Amino acid sequence: MTTATTVTDAVPNPEGDSPYALSHLDALESEAVHIFREVAGEFERPVILFSGGKDSIVMLHLALKAFAPAAVPFSLLHVDTGHNFPEVLDYRDRAVARHGLRLHVASVQEYIDAGKLRERPDGTRNPLQTVPLTEKIQAEKFDAVFGGGRRDEEKARAKERVFSLRDEFSQWDPRRQRPELWQLYNGKHAPGEHVRVFPLSNWTELDVWQYIAREGIELPEIYFAHEREVFQRSGMWLTAGEWGGPKESEPVVTRQVRYRTVGDMSCTGAVDSDATTLDAVIAEIAASRLTERGATRADDKMSEAAMEDRKREGYF
Repeated sequence: MTTATTVTDAVPNPEGDSPYALSHLDALESEAVHIFREVAGEFERPVILFSGGKDSIVMLHLALKAFAPAAVPFSLLHVDTGHNFPEVLDYRDRAVARHGLRLHVASVQEYIDAGKLRERPDGTRNPLQTVPLTEKIQAEKFDAVFGGGRRDEEKARAKERVFSLRDEFSQWDPRRQRPELWQLYNGKHAPGEHVRVFPLSNWTELDVWQYIAREGIELPEIYFAHEREVFQRSGMWLTAGEWGGPKESEPVVTRQVRYRTVGDMSCTGAVDSDATTLDAVIAEIAASRLTERGATRADDKMSEAAMEDRKREGYF
């Protein structure tokens, strides 16, 4: 495992503006590595949210770089809705085993079985993740929680700082956001509070894919074009599953699709695609005019303020 790029590793700049120059990916990587190391120095019990999606995979890769050759000093946390894609869960378990990490799982299904949560009429469990997530954070006394949120995904996420304070109920108040001048991050928090940390804040979807290609990072196969049985609902191609789809009026067809983002099967849509390689995916993303969540996540279409309302309650 190579270490993160620093100024001394940079290539001389032939234009003479500076003796050294970093590519935009090197700069983003360096910033993220700095954030991971800051958290390791400031907090006692950090944890990385890891779903097996591309952003959390890149986040883990950056953490491995930040502390190589030592082990990552954080465990992983996954909120399992019970409606996750099997390919993604398989990847999650392989990554945990490969790197010798500890995985905490907060299960939505366990909360439903215990009567603490109730199934929604539309079958989606994404909005049900908040209670298992916040209670697991409180039970394990995690004081810093890494998330893979990026500012280009959705309007509410653009309001976040890199260090985002949550109160003792894990709730978010945008008015309590702290200034972060000169990459100075304030991790101070009262007992019971914690900080959500977003090391990919300044990355775009295209940056993530370009970095994956540069680093040769393995991804779950559903991120690349493949044939899949899907049905259409609300303008999206959804995968049939135990969550309740499709209805009688929603015929199942076989199409060549891929996923731009991965979440609950009941609300994550596939897109028509013939991109079977990283280069093809990058070209497809560069030409897209829709964000990945805006194009493929039904839970973000509930209302203009849907994500912000959920973030205020404790969701990421």
